Amino acid sequence: MALGLIFAPFLLKTVIFLTTGSIVFLVLPWLTPRFFKLYGNRPSELETKFLLLCLFGMGALAAWADSEAVLPAYLIGMVLAGTVGKDHALIRRLRTLTFGFLTPFYFIRAGSLVSIPSLIAAPAAFLFFLVVKIGTKIVGISPVTKLFAAPDREAMYTTLLMSTGLTFGTISALFGLSHGIIDQAQYSVLVATVIGSAVIPTLIANAFYLPRHLVPRFGSEEEQAAERPTALAASDR
Repeated sequence: MALGLIFAPFLLKTVIFLTTGSIVFLVLPWLTPRFFKLYGNRPSELETKFLLLCLFGMGALAAWADSEAVLPAYLIGMVLAGTVGKDHALIRRLRTLTFGFLTPFYFIRAGSLVSIPSLIAAPAAFLFFLVVKIGTKIVGISPVTKLFAAPDREAMYTTLLMSTGLTFGTISALFGLSHGIIDQAQYSVLVATVIGSAVIPTLIANAFYLPRHLVPRFGSEEEQAAERPTALAASDR
């Protein structure tokens, strides 16, 4: 919501977008389960069509209001998490549609605007922003893991995995480029930083801090029972 307000130009279009969005976000949690109950589980896949109508409709309204079209999707996902999350088959269909069809187009467009020569010309800027981004994330997340009494290994693993800001980072950079706030060289450094903050901490987390005692193991019941004391001891450490 903060990003949506930062992106908004605060014109009459913005007022219409915020008013309509507030109504939609309030009505959807009430309307969606009733719609699913009446028209769900049909070959026509009306549940998926209904959700896509909401997503594309609010995205079009956001684009018309000069905001970022993808931001309403996050809010719709938040308000409908309790309803849609109960239907695992629907989630699998939406995941296939999103990651298999829609998401690649967005990231291909965002990546095609990156200038490799600009990155080569300013490696120090990339490293500086990468350190700042990961450092601020660690400072913000690590105390929370300790607040929930997570063991050191699991706390560091969670912190590193949460160090990314891939989607919001690319959205912000792409918005700045398309509205003339930053140039292509600055955009290239920022997007490379965002991608680096997603890849590098994940590699480090899986290589050195993976809580293997929490990974599901497959085998006989006797083998699993024999491994439990070792796993519990590792968790205590």
